[in-house]
Amino acid sequence: MKSLPMTVAAYKKTPVFTAETVPQSLLRDHRTKAGVWGLIYVSSGRLRYRIAATGEEIELTPSMPGVIEPDSEHSVTPLGEVVFYVEFWR
Repeated sequence: MKSLPMTVAAYKKTPVFTAETVPQSLLRDHRTKAGVWGLIYVSSGRLRYRIAATGEEIELTPSMPGVIEPDSEHSVTPLGEVVFYVEFWR
């Protein structure tokens, strides 16, 4: 998993989601727009982050956020109770 470039800045974020409120669109493969990075923050619990191109699966926790590269197809899966949100950078 890559790191955010030093040249990007946060510009918006999603509402806070739980295992019960996560939109179905995040549970299946989707992508950010060209030039837009994402950062998945887990406040509590665990979330599986899957990068479609490589098949890589990363378990995200409060101490391990997930970086979404621009135009990269990905999905998430709650691993039990979880609280998280996504911040967008460009």
